[in-house]
Amino acid sequence: MTGAPKRLISRDHSLLLVIDLQARLLPAIHRAERVVENCVWLARVAAELGVPTLAMEQYPQGLGHLHPDLQALLGADQVLEKTHFGGAFEPHCLDRITALQRPQVVVAGTEAHVCVTQTVLGLLDSGLDVFLVADAVSSRRPEDAQLAVSRLRDAGAQVVSREMVAFEWIKKAGTDEFRRINRDYLR
Repeated sequence: MTGAPKRLISRDHSLLLVIDLQARLLPAIHRAERVVENCVWLARVAAELGVPTLAMEQYPQGLGHLHPDLQALLGADQVLEKTHFGGAFEPHCLDRITALQRPQVVVAGTEAHVCVTQTVLGLLDSGLDVFLVADAVSSRRPEDAQLAVSRLRDAGAQVVSREMVAFEWIKKAGTDEFRRINRDYLR
């Protein structure tokens, strides 16, 4: 996509992808409440700014469906089922991502060292720019999540925080949009 920025996240060129934020998996995840809160926050800001959001579910028959707070924000057509750990290796998932024609993918979810890592590596190999939201990913063991973030940074993903994403999507202060996001989400 011509003119798409490489370093800054653009709301016109990005999408939010939340990976495996599933109810049965979450009790085992380190700081799961924080991850859920940050993923839901990102999805709300994305919706407010018109950034498309997709979510993946790993084998929902066994692991259940998305956390209800995230599920409430998404339509059924925004949730992609997968059996590969790396969602980019599921042809229907990668096709859905690329059909949106958004060269930037903002990634959050669990488990950082398994499904998030394999999905991000697949997205990078597909030529997409990936922004990994470090405060919106985790694993059962914190050291696995830390290793995943380091590995993905080394592989070419840009590591960001949820507020970095929001402020780059917003771009400037002094607008009604900024005031609304600041009032509703940044306090």
